[in-house]
Amino acid sequence: MDMAKVKRESLGRADWAEAALEALARGGVSAVAVEPLAKALHTTKGSFYWHFADRNALLEATLGLWEQRDTERVMANLSETDPLARLRDLLRLAFRSVNDGADGATGTVELALQASASLPLVAAALQRVTTRRLELMTQLYVELGLFPEVARGRALLAYTAYLGHAQLAHSTPAVLPRGRALRQHVDRLVESLVDLGD
Repeated sequence: MDMAKVKRESLGRADWAEAALEALARGGVSAVAVEPLAKALHTTKGSFYWHFADRNALLEATLGLWEQRDTERVMANLSETDPLARLRDLLRLAFRSVNDGADGATGTVELALQASASLPLVAAALQRVTTRRLELMTQLYVELGLFPEVARGRALLAYTAYLGHAQLAHSTPAVLPRGRALRQHVDRLVESLVDLGD
């Protein structure tokens, strides 16, 4: 979002949450601060207090935006009917977004939140998102014919692979595959976690 283009009179809760999410991606939870955000939005703190009672209310709205954007919207946009194709598309999208975010966007929000998991609001959001993502992936594995307990284990393996990939994208992005190599990497991961012999 180009903060300079947001007109002061049109600022709403969504604008503040969007700006806070961008700040979180750049500087972690501590970067979600009223004064710097007001400056970035070219407005006053009064605008903030018109929409939010306090910083925690903004953080809660920001976490809600992250949950909706990075989990629910992603799942809603998976168009394949075949569960294997949906699983592959989901993981390709997740891994690619982390790679694309290695310069300070998508994947860094996840890591910033993981680093601040001791904060109750953040811990609750991480719990909701993790639970939801595991439920969705477990369902895909069940649709592939795995028993629920096996499907849950495979979903957990896939999710931990994603989190490890996000960490590498943050710390040593040069080691990660890109483009076609990333697609093949994800395909191998999916193949290794779909073996129906269990």
